[in-house]
Parts: sequence; C-alpha cells; structure tokens
Amino acid sequence: MSQTIVIFGASGDLTQRKLIPSLYNLYRKGRLPDATFIMGMAIDAFDDNSFRAHLKDGYEKLVGPIPEPSKWDQFAGQIYYQTGNFGSTDDFEKLHDRLHAMETAGAGRLYYLSTSPTFYEMIVAQLGTLDMEVEHHGARRLVIEKPFGHDRASALALNRAIHAVFDESQIYRIDHYLGKETVQNVLVFRFGNTIFEPVWNRTYVEQVQITVAESLGVGHRAGYYDQAGVLRDMFQNHLLQLLCLVAMEPPATLDADAQRNEKVKVLQSMRPITQEHVKNYTIRGQYDGYLNEQGVAPNSQTATYAALTLFVDNWRWQGVPFYLRSGKMMNEKLTEIIVRFRNPPHSFFATAAKSAALSPNTVALCVAPDEGVHLSFETKVPDTIVDTQSVAMEYNYAAGVIPEAYERLLLDALHGDATLFARSDSIDLAWGIIDPIHEGWAKPDAPPMTHYPAGSWGPTEADAMLMQDGHLWEDACGSQEGMRITASPVRS
Repeated sequence: MSQTIVIFGASGDLTQRKLIPSLYNLYRKGRLPDATFIMGMAIDAFDDNSFRAHLKDGYEKLVGPIPEPSKWDQFAGQIYYQTGNFGSTDDFEKLHDRLHAMETAGAGRLYYLSTSPTFYEMIVAQLGTLDMEVEHHGARRLVIEKPFGHDRASALALNRAIHAVFDESQIYRIDHYLGKETVQNVLVFRFGNTIFEPVWNRTYVEQVQITVAESLGVGHRAGYYDQAGVLRDMFQNHLLQLLCLVAMEPPATLDADAQRNEKVKVLQSMRPITQEHVKNYTIRGQYDGYLNEQGVAPNSQTATYAALTLFVDNWRWQGVPFYLRSGKMMNEKLTEIIVRFRNPPHSFFATAAKSAALSPNTVALCVAPDEGVHLSFETKVPDTIVDTQSVAMEYNYAAGVIPEAYERLLLDALHGDATLFARSDSIDLAWGIIDPIHEGWAKPDAPPMTHYPAGSWGPTEADAMLMQDGHLWEDACGSQEGMRITASPVRS
C-alpha cells in the first residue's frame, strides 16, 4: 500500500535540516512503507528536479555528506513539488488532483505543517474545503509543529479550528524532545527496573532539577523569539513534558492514550500559580547583549532565561520541589534531569565535630549532549577507618547509534502511534501553568528582570531562589571541569 507525505512549507530550513534527512535515514533502513511518495508545497518556484537539487544541497550544507549516494538517487526519485499559495483554493485543487494521479487506491496520507503558525488554520481549512482529511480508504493524519498557540486562548482557538476539520485521533502535535532516545529512556529506567521505582516518591526524593541550557543566542530567530520568550519557547512544551515523564504514574499499557492520560494527571496536579508564587518562586533573566540582537525591540522585556519552582500536589510528590531552568547564551548546551534523594535519617560517619554529612545519592538522566545515566552514591575510601567519598556509576550511549529525534516521530506518525505526541487537553493544561506566570511578570510588583553574562549559568538570583530552600543548582552531565556532582571525603 502506498503512503504519501505532504510537506507544507517544504522549501524551508526544517525540511532541509531535519525532515528530509530523517526520511532518508528511514528509507535506508527499510522502514518506510512501500511506494512512499513525498510531495512538497510552498510558494517558491521549484519544479520536481530543482526541488530535489535544493534538498540535496541543503542536506550537504546543513547536515553533512550524504551516506550511500546511490540510495539517495533512488530516494530523491520519490520526491515531488507543487508550487502553491496556501490561501489559494485553486492551488490546493491542483495539489489534490496531482496526489490522486500518483497514489494507488487506499493510500495513506500524512500532512506535515512545516510553516509559520500563522498558516496553520489556513492550510487546515483548505484541506477541509476539498475533503482531503476524509478517510475513505486510507488514513489521513496531520502533524503540527510547535508552537501550538502563544497562550491558552490562542491554543484553544487553534484547536477549535483544527477540530472543525480533523478528528483528535488524526492530529499529531510534535515536540521533537519526546523523540530523543534519552527522553524515551526515562520511562524504561523508571518502570523497567525494580530498584528505582520503590524510592521514586516524596518519602525518599528531596528535589528534582530539570535543566535545558543553550549556549547560543537567539540568532536568526530573534524576531520570533522576542515575541515568545523562554517560557513559551521552552517551558510550555519541552520542560513540562520532561517533568511529566519524571512524575507520572506507571501506565497500565504502552497504549498511546494510557501513557498520555498519566501525563495529563500530572499537569492536573500542578499547584496553581498565584501572584505570591510568581514573586517567590520564579526568576526571569535576559543575557547581556540581547537588546543588540537584530530584530529585538530596543527596550524589550522578553526573558531569555527563566527558573521556576513547581510542585505536584499528589500522593507521590507532595512537598517535593521541581526546579526547572532554561536559558539562552549559557555556559554550555545541556539537557539533564537530576533526581536528588534525601540524606540518611542518621549518619554515624560524620566527624567528631558533627560538621560534615554524607552527600545524598543522585540519579542524573543526561538527555544531551552526554547521553546516558549517572548514579552517584557513597563508598568507603580505601585504607581509612570510615572515610567516605562520592563515586559515580555511568552508562553512556555509544557514539553514533542515536538516531535523529524526527526519525522516530515521523515513523510513529506514519504508523498511527500518537504516544510521543501532545494531546489537546495536555496543551490546554500546560498553557494554564505558563499563562499565570506571564501575567504575574506583567504586573507592577512583579519580580524585576535580572541580567546575566553570556557564557554563565544564568542570573545569581536563580541561585538565591534555591538557596532559600537550602539547595544548589547541580550539573552531573556537563563537560566543564569540576561541574560533576562531587563531594570531599568525610572523615570520621
């Protein structure tokens, strides 16, 4: 049975950098359905051959040398292009006719919106006008890139517009973070090992830290970013999804809705964000030099860094702080989840002055770039009476075996597996967490905008926020010397 992938906005960077390389890798691995066709549509004036040359040039410039060039030629022969304006029903009729001429009876079809969000509703409406969403014999699925709205109201409006044409079961809201192997490993680590899940709760866990740090500035995205900011760009989707994976209950099955139901329960249990919470448990910052970026408003109050303290008010996590931080122009590119366990209730290894303590055990789930798992625990220093030291057991993914996240997500969408895609209710709940923070920051008595040097770990005020709870930011996965979780030996 044939399968058609229609990419709207196909002349853009995402198609060259991520979508086509990922589809080619799936093709090389024999994972695409037989007779798969790829149809690109955009306003640019390409024909089939010039579009194929455009994609090949982009692959080589943005990704690197094309592996197995002979297979690329075969793959490229299945790529086509249709020039069109998203506002023109005539152009969509031409696309419709051409797809029917290419496809066999019962062909499945995947529509991928690789465009600016301003075109989402327009494209969906055009598809609905021509009944291109109707599943006569083959599946019709819609993949939507983030951002899904810029606040709760706009997300609800977008959902209504899309649901007027597509059923929720046909919609795949993509978050590339969920396609990362190391993110998927969180559930395997938790629920595939009996030694961790029994202590994965408020009785044993003291705190959870989630860091998504970026070493670069806003670059060519400055115009978009200055309207969005770090909360909309990173927290509403990536960081809250990581939090859900850490905090969710075990699903009854691997079924997509069973897993997504458990994530929704976490979001429903999040402590409401009050103005008092905004004052005491949120920090916003802007890197030095941001106002000089091309496309940024001269007096912009857009945050490029945020740190939040959130709580999940349920039986498992009551009272455990979840510290989330993300920022641009930070010390290094890093994504990690750190679960820090409580100290033993009584330590008889302390010094005579009782001034030292054992370092708590820590599990660090390293998402990028040092993909793997680090477990720190205490051991005795050889040839001492009871001196102790922190040591780490580490598992690292072998270099070169981790596929691009879009590979997994595209394959899942083609197979109709929505497990790693956001459902409408989770989008609504996530915006319900983020919107009150933005509203609190806009008030006269809001915590002031802080500033931090490029190449740092963010504003010092974020350190102070944790210190008021007696905690410090930690980094177990970074490449910087001395940044791993360590402790000096405790002598008794």
